[in-house]
Amino acid sequence: MDKVGVIHGRFQVLHNDHIKYLLAGKEKCEYLIIGICNPEVDLTKYTSSNPHRSKRSSNPLTFFERMECIKYSLIEAGVKEEEFDIVPFPINFPEKIFNYVPLDAKFYMTIYDEWGEEKLKSLQNDLKLDVEVLWRVTLEEKGISASDIRKCIQEEKDWKQFVPNFVYNYIVEHNIDKRIQKFLNEEN
Repeated sequence: MDKVGVIHGRFQVLHNDHIKYLLAGKEKCEYLIIGICNPEVDLTKYTSSNPHRSKRSSNPLTFFERMECIKYSLIEAGVKEEEFDIVPFPINFPEKIFNYVPLDAKFYMTIYDEWGEEKLKSLQNDLKLDVEVLWRVTLEEKGISASDIRKCIQEEKDWKQFVPNFVYNYIVEHNIDKRIQKFLNEEN
C-alpha cells in the first residue's frame, strides 16, 4: 500500500463513476490527495484533443463547490475525513502541480481517450512522476460522464441516480442546476 496517493479530475459534476475512481485510488494508499483540475475556468487552456474542456458550460461548478461535493460524498461513502485532502491540480499548467502535491507520491489515473494519454505523458515523461493507471477503457466502455449529466440537467431529465445523494441535494439546493442550464442554453 502506498503511503500517499494523488488522483485528479475535473469532477464537473461529481458522479457515481467518479466515486468508483476515487475509492479505487483510496484503496491503494493510506492518505489520498484529490486534485481538482481546472480550479479556475479562466486558467483552463484549450487542448486539441479535448476542446470542450475549456468551455464555460463544461466548467459550471466552482472549485469550492466541487470540493464540497467530493468531501461530503466521500464521507457519505465511508471514507474518514482525516484520510484525504482536496487541492487544486492545474493539469493545464503541469509545472505548477508541485505547488499542491508532494513529488514523491504515487499518482493514480484512468485513461479513456487521447486527452488521458496526453496527461499520462505529461505526468510520467515530462514531470517524471510515479504514475499508476488504474484502468484504461474506451469512451464507449466508460459509462456515465459529467457531460451526460449536464445534458440531463439541461433537458430537465432525471439524473439523480447518476450522482451521490449529497451531490444531487447540493446542486439543487444551491441552484447550480439552473446555472448549468443557463450556460448550456447560452452556447446552443
